[in-house]
Amino acid sequence: MYRIRYIGDPVLRKKGEPVTVFDKALQEFAEEMIEIMHVEDGIGLAAPQIGISKQILVTDASELIDGEYPRVFINPELIETFGESVMEEGCLSIPGVREEVSRPERIILKFQNERGETFTEEYSDWMARILQHEIDHLNGILFVDRISPVKRRLLISQKTIPEQF
Repeated sequence: MYRIRYIGDPVLRKKGEPVTVFDKALQEFAEEMIEIMHVEDGIGLAAPQIGISKQILVTDASELIDGEYPRVFINPELIETFGESVMEEGCLSIPGVREEVSRPERIILKFQNERGETFTEEYSDWMARILQHEIDHLNGILFVDRISPVKRRLLISQKTIPEQF
């Protein structure tokens, strides 16, 4: 059984390996990730957050965006970004911490689904933010790496996040 890994766990700092085998086991893993995300009440989950250093993430923004549904993104690659937006973010791996993060407002993303089919799609607003947050996880980056050093030092001094994270 997989479990959420928390800030300080070394797996969260590793760059995930590309997925090269698209089989039934991968499809089952993606389904399990979606289930874990729902149980944990998340809107996104990256494989490193459950201890697997692979380039796979799942999202379900249906509570925020009409018509959205659980999705699987494998080997995602940001092709282009546009604009800037500042919004508050949180993370299953950093419980209790919410901070404003600046990110591109719109993105073009190349990715594969669980069957290995390749897509290039444009996302904006919430979906763009969720995807960028989860792609950061695939590259060993946490959202607290993207906040100001002053805010980060404050969180460390309050023992909200560890000094070495």
